[in-house]
Parts: sequence; structure tokens; C-alpha cells
Amino acid sequence: MEIPEQAVRDEAGQRAEEAALAALVSQYAATLYRVAFSVLRNPADAEDAVQEAFVRVLRHRETLREVRDQRVWLIRIVWNIVLDRKRRAKTRPETDDVSELARVLPSDGLSAEEIASAAQHHAHVLSCVERLPAKEREVLMLSAFEELNSVEIASVLEISESSVRSRLFRARNLMAGLLQHTRSLR
Repeated sequence: MEIPEQAVRDEAGQRAEEAALAALVSQYAATLYRVAFSVLRNPADAEDAVQEAFVRVLRHRETLREVRDQRVWLIRIVWNIVLDRKRRAKTRPETDDVSELARVLPSDGLSAEEIASAAQHHAHVLSCVERLPAKEREVLMLSAFEELNSVEIASVLEISESSVRSRLFRARNLMAGLLQHTRSLR
């Protein structure tokens, strides 16, 4: 008994599609987690948001071929998910968990005091970022933490590129002022 040619093609196409989706997950999961965590500040919630993003990709996999920049497209999906969750929650739990900060800080060759100092500085910078107005904070996080360019940020936030540049300029100036102010208090 011979297997119909169409069935073989369908099976091969499905395997190729599954491989492409697996490649997306392995390539972008860490980036999407960082985006989600930068907004949600909770590891479990960030993981859930990333998982939900990939579930949405699975549901709409037929449009995957039409996407020009998969990285920006996936970041946009996660961005919308985390903003929806924040709107629903109406609160944002802040973390002072140094162990969570230590996970992202380099520690090779540093003393315990240097690691603690770096963790405190990192927490301070993040608290300054949190004090920025929402629009400026969004572009700064996407630019500085996710290294998106202004065109990509404009696509994610659905705003003009000039708006991205002006918000980024304001955010950097506000950050400089906040950091300078705290230095002068020491």
C-alpha cells in the first residue's frame, strides 16, 4: 500500500512548521522574558507572559510567513500582553529581592562587597527608571534594555519615529537628573 503524495507533503510541511516555531522559541524566549520582566517585575508572571505570547503565535502561525521582522513582532505581542496584565492588576509589585538582581549582574572576580554594591546601584537605577513618566519609561526600556532602534520601538508602541526620539531624549535627560540628584544627596 502506497502513501498518497499529498499526505507526505502535508506531513513534511507540518514538521517544517513545527521546527520553525521551535526555532522561534529558542531564539527569542530570553529576549521576550526580559521585556516581560522589565514591566511585570515578577519572574513567574514574565514566564507566563512569554508562554502566552508563543501560544498566540501558535494560534496565528499561518501569518508567520508574512511577518517582516519576527523579533519586533514577538516583542510587540509580549508588550501588549504585559500591558494588558498591568491594566487588569492596576498595581505593580516592586521587588527589592537582591537574589533576583544578582541573577542579571556579572559577578566574576568581584568581592561580596562589590557584588552587593553593584546590586544596590542596579536597584537604584531601576528605581529611577520606575519614576519616569510611563511614555518615557517605555521607550527607554525598549531602547536600553532590549536594544531596539527607534524604528523598531515605533513599531512596537505604534507611534511615530520622531515621537520615539523625543521621548527617548526626555527620558535620558530625566534619568541624568534623577541620578545626579541622588549623587548630590550622598
